[in-house]
Amino acid sequence: MRVRTLDLNLLRTLVAIADTGTVTTAAKRLAYTQSTVSMQLHRLETQLDITLHEREGRRIRFTAEGERLLGHARRLLSAHDDALSDMQAQTVTGELNLGVPDDYASLLTSVFSHFHQLYPAVRLQVTCAPSAVLMTRVKANELDLAMVTRQRHSPGGEMIRREPLSWAVGLQHQPSLADPIPLALYSPGADVFRELAEGALLAAGRDWRVAYTSQSMAGLAPIVSAGLAVVVVTRSMLTPELRPLDDTSGLPALPSIELALHRAPRRPTEPARRMAQLLRERLAP
Repeated sequence: MRVRTLDLNLLRTLVAIADTGTVTTAAKRLAYTQSTVSMQLHRLETQLDITLHEREGRRIRFTAEGERLLGHARRLLSAHDDALSDMQAQTVTGELNLGVPDDYASLLTSVFSHFHQLYPAVRLQVTCAPSAVLMTRVKANELDLAMVTRQRHSPGGEMIRREPLSWAVGLQHQPSLADPIPLALYSPGADVFRELAEGALLAAGRDWRVAYTSQSMAGLAPIVSAGLAVVVVTRSMLTPELRPLDDTSGLPALPSIELALHRAPRRPTEPARRMAQLLRERLAP
């Protein structure tokens, strides 16, 4: 009797659909056409004789059987990728220049550690700077990759992760939230946080004043911890000295920001390709 074997390529397509929610976005991640992704999902269902998904408009909702297979698929692909990386790790050499804002460096700690374990022969150089600066440098081929906050005036890149924004105050002390609200904001042009915060307050008819500015959370945190200002943060940027405000604060809701991965215009090096894949795997929600 012939042994039936699951096709890892089909399983990878299944995981991509689950991670992105739509066939269109999964196709972009996999560099396939939409019809190819749909065909592979149908082929997987045919091989197993099981209905794995249902459509809800453009989005894909997995059935109970689809969710069960998704768990198996993630474990199989993880084992496969670990084995492949282990066998090829020593062959990957060279230099990798990665740009990331200061505020996201802690989010990437495990990524840097794992990358070094997998590819010890690669010389990794990390540059921390505001997103707008990193965008300029990666477009000029000065950086191989840049993980940045997606900018309204500089769209594009590969969306890796969404991070909800929230207002935060000091853990022990907080300012009055009456108008004008004292804000600790990024310097003009440093990032989109300031633009989104001021836009939300303006739409809500609230008044504010700028109490402190800096280009990083390290510079904003002391005045916020002292109870002199309110700051805008993502979940990953919260420190033990800061406390997020909930809906009862009376401040308007904030949107989410997107972390996007940008590549230099030149052909990506092998270290850059490996780092991009690792960032997708580790940072995807």
